[in-house]
Amino acid sequence: MDCAIRVHTALGAGLLESAYESCLAHELAKHGLEVRKQVPMPVLYDNTQMDVGYRIDMLVNDRVVVELKAVEKLMPLHTAQLLTYLKLSKLRLGFLLNFNVEHMRNGVKRVVNGY
Repeated sequence: MDCAIRVHTALGAGLLESAYESCLAHELAKHGLEVRKQVPMPVLYDNTQMDVGYRIDMLVNDRVVVELKAVEKLMPLHTAQLLTYLKLSKLRLGFLLNFNVEHMRNGVKRVVNGY
């Protein structure tokens, strides 16, 4: 979260998600973390893997899903999206980060998938 706060402090609110994504990936990499951006998330249906266009914004160390937003307010749909990505990827921990806030601490939501 320190990296997200650092990015938000430097850039402020009002930019596109893609700007925050690139800057956050850079910050995380500076701290020695492996970051993959826009990771394809296929859907498994009827024992068939289908690439239907879903993408995880960031996957950190192949263990943590990070979804970035730049919206007026986080909605239940945003949390549902992150939970779905956690279920599809069989991962437990995710963070929903909304950079369109005055203070980044108010834009962080930790989500745990209980499977």
